Amino acid sequence: MFARAPVAVLACGNPSRGDDALGPLLLERLRAWLATDGRSAGYELIGDCQWQIEHALDLVGRELVLFIDAGALTPAPFVFAPVQASGFVGPGSHALSPQALLSVLARIGDEPPPAAFVLAVRGERFELGGALGQNALAHADAAFAFLQELCRAASAAAWRNLLGRSLQGQGQQSPEYGSALALDLDLDLEREEMVGPRQAFIDRQNRLALALPVVGEAESGVDHRR
Repeated sequence: MFARAPVAVLACGNPSRGDDALGPLLLERLRAWLATDGRSAGYELIGDCQWQIEHALDLVGRELVLFIDAGALTPAPFVFAPVQASGFVGPGSHALSPQALLSVLARIGDEPPPAAFVLAVRGERFELGGALGQNALAHADAAFAFLQELCRAASAAAWRNLLGRSLQGQGQQSPEYGSALALDLDLDLEREEMVGPRQAFIDRQNRLALALPVVGEAESGVDHRR
């Protein structure tokens, strides 16, 4: 197998849906900074509107993987958290969560999985045709500064030491943030397990179209974290 960059960064988001463009925006800013800083060789940057089953192949042979996405329920400005394989992946599945992609990776290879993390950036408005909001741009600035910090110390141990960090004057967060995936990503996975990947994808698209967060058990205080 040809040599691959040790770190893969996968960002998803639809640039035509307001703050859902946070992932693509951060990916392009990161690409430019890595080139300027002479670090491009160590990274492969991959962007798409959604993560699909084929993206599991992009995880093969990596040491570190970072998923970037916008989150409607994510505490501002962002949450940085570890992620592990979990969730049902049926035939024809698409719009997969990071957990599900790692599950696919476990099925197609026998190598140990890479250390994987999620950077979920707070978004507020997801209307079709909308532009990034001012709050989202501020969150992107904080997240990009954090991305630079990650890339200057690209190892699983160093990244684990940064779990739970917030860069908006809040200092070290509660340990809960260090072990939890962004809440709306977690809820998407649970919805996928309940109704299947196709209906979960439809539900997510409908939620973005209405620019509303998930409503239900998350607001009742039920702990959804794995």
